Amino acid sequence: MSNSTRGPAVRASASRAAGSSADSSDRLSGSPDSLLTVHSIDLLKSRDEPNRREHRTDGFIHDKLIVRRGQTFQMWIDLSRPFNPKTDHLHLELRLDYMFTSVRGIRILVWLVDELEDGRWEMKIVEQKDTKIRLSVNTPASASIGQYKVSVVTYSRKGRMIFPYAQNNELYVLFNPWCEDDPVYLDNEAERRECVLNNMGRIYYGTELQIGTRTWNFAQFEEDVLEASLFVLERARVSVTAWGDPVTVCRVISAHVNSNDDRGILEGNWSESFEGGTAPTAWSGSGDILRQYYKSSGTPVKFAQCWVYAGVTNSVLRCLGIPTRCVTNFSSAHDTDLSMTTDIYIDDKLEVIKERTNDSVWNFHVWNESWMARPDLPVGHGGWQVVDSTPQEPSQGSYRCGPTSVTAVRNGQVNLKYDTPFVFAEVNSDKIFWKRKADGSFSQVHVEKNSIGQHISTKAVGSDMRVEITHLYKHPEGSVEERMAVETASRYGSKPMMYPFPSAKDVTVEIIMEGAGPRMGGDAKLSLVLKNRSSVQRNTTLLCEVLVMYYTGVLKASLKKERVPVILKPQEIKSIPWILQYGEYMNHLVDQGALMLTVTGRVNQTKQILATQFNFRLRTPDLTITPVGEAVMGKELTVKISFQNPLQQVLKNVLFRIEGLGMQSVRKILYGDVEKLATVTLMEKFVLVFSGPQKLLASMDCRQLTQVHGVADIVVKRQ
Repeated sequence: MSNSTRGPAVRASASRAAGSSADSSDRLSGSPDSLLTVHSIDLLKSRDEPNRREHRTDGFIHDKLIVRRGQTFQMWIDLSRPFNPKTDHLHLELRLDYMFTSVRGIRILVWLVDELEDGRWEMKIVEQKDTKIRLSVNTPASASIGQYKVSVVTYSRKGRMIFPYAQNNELYVLFNPWCEDDPVYLDNEAERRECVLNNMGRIYYGTELQIGTRTWNFAQFEEDVLEASLFVLERARVSVTAWGDPVTVCRVISAHVNSNDDRGILEGNWSESFEGGTAPTAWSGSGDILRQYYKSSGTPVKFAQCWVYAGVTNSVLRCLGIPTRCVTNFSSAHDTDLSMTTDIYIDDKLEVIKERTNDSVWNFHVWNESWMARPDLPVGHGGWQVVDSTPQEPSQGSYRCGPTSVTAVRNGQVNLKYDTPFVFAEVNSDKIFWKRKADGSFSQVHVEKNSIGQHISTKAVGSDMRVEITHLYKHPEGSVEERMAVETASRYGSKPMMYPFPSAKDVTVEIIMEGAGPRMGGDAKLSLVLKNRSSVQRNTTLLCEVLVMYYTGVLKASLKKERVPVILKPQEIKSIPWILQYGEYMNHLVDQGALMLTVTGRVNQTKQILATQFNFRLRTPDLTITPVGEAVMGKELTVKISFQNPLQQVLKNVLFRIEGLGMQSVRKILYGDVEKLATVTLMEKFVLVFSGPQKLLASMDCRQLTQVHGVADIVVKRQ
């Protein structure tokens, strides 16, 4: 800190000391030309204050303000005299530094504005009482999580003053699954409460025929757990600028919950002796583990096996605000050579060759799933991601796994990061028995196609029941889609010739959309175009599945599946209409009406795999804006705004927003409900204060129908 900065800070402290004994009437009578200093700030941080309740952080046993990003919070500032907006200014200075080392982080300046806008750090005065002002402070949904130190800088005619950081002026910022702009946004309230706020869970163990259950205390809101979670992030030596990315955070936590190469939280032990530590089976919660690690300044806690790693990972990620759940996979394979198969080698006496057989199958294995968008992957791969902290195989030089898209695993897309081949083999590899021949080589003698990955389970939302989610990880065993996923995955493995390649690749499939595409309220019509470039007939059966998708690429649900048998004559090009009827999607769309059609199939004669995806949206109608009469500066102009509801359902609580034409604020019109197929007409009047080319913008705010807007170019003449 420079001397010029330190000086005003000292003077401000002296001013506060003097002011503490002065009568409040002296402060109220202070001249607007006098120096403006800060006497105190109140972050409204207690658990029963609106800040903590509205941000759903009142469960934390903590005496600091804890907020979720992408949401406003309130604070009071007590000044040396009444604030004069004409001559006085102030801003907040927030520092996100490392908590436990001297490494500097980032500095953020939060300025006063007249109106708050999403997506940026800013604040607005919402109340003024004598010398006190109440601020509403906005945090962007992309802000780095962590502990921020708060200072206040004031400006007046007499100069600039700093109210320095003090220990009680700190706030913690977390991820926010309630904020639509946060990559961890989860739109189901019951799932949010389960996967973020619930501090008690169930972890499953045993065998696929004898499933046991244990209750686990995640303790994510207990004392010191938040500090311990941030301590783990800091020890990873990742820049605080990356702490806003849930993909990075999950990958870091996956590496540092185990201690194999970085002295992380837990030391594993799969022996029969647990001397010098606690047996993994004796743990029943994460709180003591995290506190012990934190208070020992990073000494690994003894001992852990997979369910302990998963329980602690669940606690840390829920604490930081990322929706996370524990998942158990029964008959879980450990593929050591990236072959995407589980290989068992036997000799001529049919005995297992132990020194050659490195792959294994665990009775059960527990990992985590975290919910997030994946902008780093192709569209459609957001949603649940596998995060596994149990040290099994190194990933990019460190023992970690994930986040791995569950959708990618299901479809055998093992070319997508992170660690998708390993997770795929855990849940859907074929178990292959190899027999040694007389010349020392090996040949396949038996294949088990449905023994790996059984009864994949997690705790049900809102109850203690077990729910199976195997269908999220793989298609039904033995189905064409499941076999295609296995063969697709194997192409990227260390034994790409494991399954026969197609004898020819002479059939193509393409999805075609005519014009600007389907409109909201009508049937969605596309075409599947297949081409047979061979001189012989080709047969296939296409599986067509359409899924609802958020604009972030997170898949919400499957709307419709159908199988389409196709016979292609030699050299034939065939166009097959595909229709999604309005009644099939009307109650299932989210935000911007985005859908994804996936088409897969296998050519019978050649075993060629066909696969393609097509993203499209249902277009919404525009608002029509029409000036009535001539636009002249200084005179009133009437504008007609019209809109027709394209849906066979009522639009609830419709709000129109209008801006432009030189207006200094947005005009909001709460219209109410719009009946199905009804037309709305608004007649709005504007006094034109500027001449020349102007724009008038209008948009509609409605949960059932989004992205409805319009614009009109209006030339305003001089009188």
